Amino acid sequence: MENRVLVIIPAYNEEANIANVVEELKRDFPELDYVVVNDGSRDRTAEICREKGYNLLDLPVNLGLAGCFQAGMKYAYRKGYGYAIQFDGDGQHRPQYIEAMRKRMDEGYEIVIGSRFLEDKKDWSLRMVGSRLITAAIRLTTGVRVSDPTSGMRMFDRKMIREFALNLNYGPEPDTVSYLLKQGARIAEVPVTIAERSAGESYLKPLVAVRYMVRILISILLIQNFRYRPGL
Repeated sequence: MENRVLVIIPAYNEEANIANVVEELKRDFPELDYVVVNDGSRDRTAEICREKGYNLLDLPVNLGLAGCFQAGMKYAYRKGYGYAIQFDGDGQHRPQYIEAMRKRMDEGYEIVIGSRFLEDKKDWSLRMVGSRLITAAIRLTTGVRVSDPTSGMRMFDRKMIREFALNLNYGPEPDTVSYLLKQGARIAEVPVTIAERSAGESYLKPLVAVRYMVRILISILLIQNFRYRPGL
């Protein structure tokens, strides 16, 4: 398992998308292993996975993205995977970029981010402005520029899998990226294109997005200064 990639698919109320996501992986990328982590969905997400025989972790309650993703990382750790990638269950992440991310990791990186913004685009959307603010905050506090810190498509090596699996204080968010950089983690990016959501509705409404950005900025600029874990 040490050379295999596990695709961790957190899923909450993704009955309209989950079959398409998993079937594409099974059909076109059979070299990749996957696990769907159903985060206490209220729709038929888990039922669809069971009917189709998908590899499923079915959480009895909704833990939120952090708890859901950690469950997937615990699975990856216990099964001995060398790489794990966070992969959305809504169809926006594209699996054709996974191999390029894995190859970049083999250059000595511990985290590789699939970046939408490596090229300097003149985009003043709320998402882009928020990402640039978080990029600036990470650079100010770590000296490292991460062009797309809000990307949810992130690959982790075995060392990082262990960190996320065994420690309670890691969420798959930009402030964790900032924290890990401070602890000496080596992080790279590769360019990716994100597809439009094919069905369902994103939870990240404008007001929610603004609150999220403010929370993350406060965490990076202030809270992370009081957090310490020696010797990654």
